[in-house]
Amino acid sequence: MEHTHTSQQGNTQPAGAGAQRRVLVVEDDPTIVDAISARLRAEGFHVQTAGDGPAAVDTAQAWQPDLLILDVMLPGFDGLEVCRRVQAQRPVPVMMLTARDDETDMLVGLGVGADDYMTKPFSMRELAARVHVLLRRVERAALAATTPRSGTLRLGELEIDHAQRRVRVRGEDVHLTPTEFDLLVCLANTPRAVLSREQLLAEVWDWADASGTRTVDSHIKALRRKIGAERIRTVHGVGYALETPTP
Repeated sequence: MEHTHTSQQGNTQPAGAGAQRRVLVVEDDPTIVDAISARLRAEGFHVQTAGDGPAAVDTAQAWQPDLLILDVMLPGFDGLEVCRRVQAQRPVPVMMLTARDDETDMLVGLGVGADDYMTKPFSMRELAARVHVLLRRVERAALAATTPRSGTLRLGELEIDHAQRRVRVRGEDVHLTPTEFDLLVCLANTPRAVLSREQLLAEVWDWADASGTRTVDSHIKALRRKIGAERIRTVHGVGYALETPTP
């Protein structure tokens, strides 16, 4: 059953990082919708909700949210299809929610343009923290685009254009999500050096809690699929390194 509504805005809205930011929550469980919406409104966000795939796409197009929180399993069509359609309209950060701790779901979600994911059940505190982190990362990306670093980093057949936030492999453009691009840049800043999952979480996600290490692993797998598995080396029990051609 579709349910779409807008939060009531008043003079009591708290100020802070979330003020004036729009978040579309797409979830068909009213209890979860209410809990997420209440927490985000308390953080200062404007919130709308949608309870099925078609309503989510229509609301995203009409309302132009700054971020989507998107359940994988939805009536109408699923969250993965919502993500594809919304990203085709305009790039927007997406946090996927999944009831299954299934890495296949996570990889498919990242492949269609999601930036992060959370597995149910999760705490509202962690969800709110990740929303703030995701929006800060988007802001940093926009700032970097207006104050670009000069030149293009070339590591063999891999090229990273910081100014345009574009990546090419053997001269061909590779589409990366904002998170994947930031992760690749983090690894490329110290090629061949092993970075721990905790370091990557801190650098890319601003997230200090080790509970997010599986997020790193899934983003690495998605990145490997796009730039070539051989370019990122796993050091078991430690972390990852970006391989570069031997001089």
